[in-house]
Amino acid sequence: MSFPLLTATAALPAIGAIATAAVPAARRNAAKALALFFSLATLVLAIVVLVRFDPEGDRYQLTESRSWIAEFGVRYELGVDGIAVALIALTALLIPFIILAGWHDADPLETGDKRWRPTQGFFALILAVEAMVIISFEATDVFLFYIFFEAMLIPMYFLIGGFGDRAHEHGEETAATQRSYAAVKFLLYNLAGGLIMLAAVIGLYVVAGNFSLTEIAEARANGSLDMATNTERWLFLGFFFAFAVKAPLWPLHTWLPNAMGESTTPVAVLITAVVDKVGTFAMLRFCLQLFPEASKWATPAILVLAVISIIYGALLAVGQRDIKRLVAYASISHFGFIIMGIFAMTSQGQSGATLYMVNHGISTAALMLVAGFLISRRGSRLIADYGGVQKVAPVLAGTFLIGGLATLSLPGLAPFVSEFLVLVGTFSRYPVIGIVATFGIVLAALYTLVLYQRTMTGPVKPEIAAMPDLRARELMVVAPLIVVLIFLGVYPKPVTDIVDPAVKQTLSDVHKKDPQPEVEAAK
Repeated sequence: MSFPLLTATAALPAIGAIATAAVPAARRNAAKALALFFSLATLVLAIVVLVRFDPEGDRYQLTESRSWIAEFGVRYELGVDGIAVALIALTALLIPFIILAGWHDADPLETGDKRWRPTQGFFALILAVEAMVIISFEATDVFLFYIFFEAMLIPMYFLIGGFGDRAHEHGEETAATQRSYAAVKFLLYNLAGGLIMLAAVIGLYVVAGNFSLTEIAEARANGSLDMATNTERWLFLGFFFAFAVKAPLWPLHTWLPNAMGESTTPVAVLITAVVDKVGTFAMLRFCLQLFPEASKWATPAILVLAVISIIYGALLAVGQRDIKRLVAYASISHFGFIIMGIFAMTSQGQSGATLYMVNHGISTAALMLVAGFLISRRGSRLIADYGGVQKVAPVLAGTFLIGGLATLSLPGLAPFVSEFLVLVGTFSRYPVIGIVATFGIVLAALYTLVLYQRTMTGPVKPEIAAMPDLRARELMVVAPLIVVLIFLGVYPKPVTDIVDPAVKQTLSDVHKKDPQPEVEAAK
């Protein structure tokens, strides 16, 4: 029997979560070191998965299949395609940086004070989320996926509500109330989506007789499983609604600014750079494969919602006074691009969308983590409380600028390639949608450059004058992310080589081909 590599990759952070939580309360530094060790070990396994995956091989590789609940046709089935491999690598890459960035975020506020927060719990919950996200990317049994898709809400709820941001202008009592509100809102929105999806999962079982993604997709492809048109559409909507909440897509997005604004910075990164990717990934894996005709039927409406997300998120980012909420609304805009690329139903669009998931995770992590280091120094999230930072902390300002330029998709940085592919892929089939979406790029330049101007340039405010520059630990967090942004901006081929075959197979599932150009290129 071959080594269960996929199980090990998901199980290792789960074991790490248990081990970290079991560390005695007085040994906070030991808990942090243990959590970092398990996150790095998980990264090593993710690299092994990446190396062993053959982009030109079978669609699903490193597969595992065992009977689980035989009476209901539920199996423990795992397998990865190129899209899943890229996102597992992204998740495993970001978690060590998230842990390093949050090294002091769960330390006691005041020794012996009732507001003391368990350090072990903070890092254990992060590892638990990592385990659930990874197995969600690996699951090829619909019921297995659903369990972990929902289960990750529990640790996220406690991370948002129990370990909130300390930089709050209205004091600890108000901050605690707002953290609780943000956590409950996050939970209720995602639970509502999950309950609707559960009904669709049950409906799928009634129609197909099992939960195996590969078996159902194969039966749909060869015609042995023929769903009634209305049945397929209702099932599609049940799945898509849950994924759109997680993504988040307008108008189901309103939980995200609250959750990111009230979370610690590492948890905010965990939400938008890691957890939310499960929603867009699931659209590709489950919606398009299981319900190809319904996906094509819903495409026009979804593209309109995606464009609204792009413009709406960017407009609200322009008007934000809070740094973290600005990044949250910018992420809503970026997720609009990802969803638009998925449902453009072109190889360029879907390759760009998958690449965008990876690049957005890295660029948002870089920008948000540097913003978090800035906020921790000043104790405020308000843009108006800053000014002249580049004169007293030039390295912090420089890394903040690179993260911001990546967010606006500057050529030479990773998000540019993915955004360009999404727009090209969309324009070739839906030119009006593609044209409207380009206004999001203009707005991105506006909110990013205005943010930099107001915080980093101008006269040095008295509260900023003694601000220290980035420390060694903080540089260890930010520098590798900047290097990856530049590398993938100049040379994205390592990622596109992995995801392109999976994208072509997904297009084949929905019986779509790329539009032929009106004018053939000269030979």
